[in-house]
Amino acid sequence: MRIRGACLALALALGACAPAVRAHPPSSAPAVEAWMADRLYLGRTIPGGGTVSDSAWTAFLAEVVTPRFPDGLTVLRGEGQWRDPAGVIVRESSFVLEIYHADAAAVDAALEEIAAEYKRRFRQKSVMRVRTPAQVEFHD
Repeated sequence: MRIRGACLALALALGACAPAVRAHPPSSAPAVEAWMADRLYLGRTIPGGGTVSDSAWTAFLAEVVTPRFPDGLTVLRGEGQWRDPAGVIVRESSFVLEIYHADAAAVDAALEEIAAEYKRRFRQKSVMRVRTPAQVEFHD
C-alpha cells in the first residue's frame, strides 16, 4: 500500500512539472493583423455662424475623404465639449472619421490633407487626430 501511495504521489508531482497543453486555434481562424487606428474629430460649428450641413459633409466625404480611403472608413456622429480660453464650456456636434490601416507615410499624408481641407473649407481652427495601434481580424 505504501508503494502504491508513493507511486501516485510521484506521478502527481511529475505531472505538475509537465508543460501545459495549449489548444491551437483551428486553421480557419482569422489571422490577426497589426494595423493603426486613426480618428479625426471634425467640428460642425462654423466660426462666425452656421454649421456644416449634412449635404456639405456628404460632398466633403465624396470629394476629399473617399478618394484617399476607397477601401473603407467609418463615420460617427458625436457630441463634444471643451473649455474655451475664457473658461466657458462650449458644446459642439461633430463628425468622427475612423480609419483602420497599415502604418504608412502615405496614410499620414492623406490624413493631414483631409484635416487641412476640412479646416480650410469650413473655417475650423483645428481638427483633433487620435492615433492608436489596433489588432484587426476579419471573420469571413
